[in-house]
Amino acid sequence: MGPDHFRFFHALGVNLKQIYGQTEVAGIAVVHRTGDIKFDTVGFPIPETEVDMTEDGEIIVKSPSVFQGYFKNPEATEKALKDGWLHTDDKGFIDEDGQLVVFDRSKDVMTLKDGRPFSPQYLETRLKFSPYVLESWVIGHERDYITAVICIDYSVVGNWADEKKLTYTSYHELSQKPEVCDLVQKQIIQANEDLPEPARVRRFVNLFKEFDPDDDELTRTRKLRRAFVEKRYKPILDALYSDRDSVHLDMTINYEDGRQSHVKTDLQIRTLDVAEDDKPAPERSDN
Repeated sequence: MGPDHFRFFHALGVNLKQIYGQTEVAGIAVVHRTGDIKFDTVGFPIPETEVDMTEDGEIIVKSPSVFQGYFKNPEATEKALKDGWLHTDDKGFIDEDGQLVVFDRSKDVMTLKDGRPFSPQYLETRLKFSPYVLESWVIGHERDYITAVICIDYSVVGNWADEKKLTYTSYHELSQKPEVCDLVQKQIIQANEDLPEPARVRRFVNLFKEFDPDDDELTRTRKLRRAFVEKRYKPILDALYSDRDSVHLDMTINYEDGRQSHVKTDLQIRTLDVAEDDKPAPERSDN
């Protein structure tokens, strides 16, 4: 969960806490303590549990709760357990107060243009805190700048459009309205705040539909299938990293149940000014 979600619940008086763990360590290894909750961390290790980092920033855990191995899979066990430490395949760091900060799964952590690691999920969560954004996909691994594909929340944005007397007949038409693009742009500017310049979204596009588990774009727990959407929406990806201000789509989408849908449309691409402001970028310790 992003910091904004925590601020919201704590403002309501809800003592919300975050935990971190895996099935391989009985579900929990780290948790926030009452009275010592930092919104961008997951807290301290529980008793009898140690947390450390490898040289490349992978989180490793040692605890009596760590599992003995995978059933009839010695190769996977050997990869996960080394000298009593569980290698989680997650990236993160321990901050100056000893609390654990989790970036993302190692395979999903991207490298910014200045070489720093960055979690796209962190920025996606900040974007989705907006009531107008249902889903987001942040791209930028080893690229010159960060881009985003946005799925608007049709019901919320639809109500907003009705109040503004905007006419539309479909999700696609609503998503491409200049007024809606302006609305989403404001949400992205807010999400960009306090981020270093290389981590700010520079260009974005509103998708013509929602990401959907039935389309294989999300898991059933609504996690983005990054490799799949990158392949499906390659024309959008290519356009975001060009000087074009729109992208033409002429594609067939194959659904999980065997159905097919042919899409032929144009999507508008917006470019934001992401120059550094006078605020210093937040520093993070790598110790």
